[in-house]
Amino acid sequence: MAQQAGGQRQAPWPVPASREAQEYLQDCAALVEAVSFPSMVVDHRWDVVVANSAFETLFRGVRPHATAMPDANFLRFVLFHPDAATVLGEHEAGWCLPMLARLKAALELYGHDHELQAIRREVGQDPIMEAAYRQGLPHWIRAVGEAATELDGAVRLLFHPDPRRGTTECRIVDETPRTLRELGCTRLTMVLRDPRRPAAAPRRPRRPRAAAAHLTVVPAPES
Repeated sequence: MAQQAGGQRQAPWPVPASREAQEYLQDCAALVEAVSFPSMVVDHRWDVVVANSAFETLFRGVRPHATAMPDANFLRFVLFHPDAATVLGEHEAGWCLPMLARLKAALELYGHDHELQAIRREVGQDPIMEAAYRQGLPHWIRAVGEAATELDGAVRLLFHPDPRRGTTECRIVDETPRTLRELGCTRLTMVLRDPRRPAAAPRRPRRPRAAAAHLTVVPAPES
């Protein structure tokens, strides 16, 4: 089953009342695992309910982290894991800001959710992240438009650990059927595209030793 692939922790499926719905979820998990592209099912907190083997392969090189592993909570991984930018290319504009926008949207719908509140507090404890949330995010949305905050259809840069892929792109496709959405879950698949072949290939970023001094969408403080 997809939940058991790689032996990594997965959040439990929501438990529906009917046996028919339970069997549906089991079949959905098998379908996710059968896909050759990285695919995951997340709940409204971005807890990863199911991730397939291709997803685990994409993130196999990230170091252990107490709260921000990609197969545990994808939102936390994007925002807080120090290795996120080694897999997710153009991390700030391509991944971090859109996920901050998803956090904001989730809080508007589920404001009393303790996990979402905890993520928001953790953002607030980091001056750089807090500035991005309060100042950088509205500025970025005005510059690029609301559509950039949506994940479905977005093309994002990846640094794939498989050298045959290397620096490549994926299109994020929302594949959530009605029944799954009614259970409060979303299925997202990263459809990998042909590797980029620029004149000068971008270098895979080194593992950051510490957070950047500031996000580029937030003006650096004057000395």
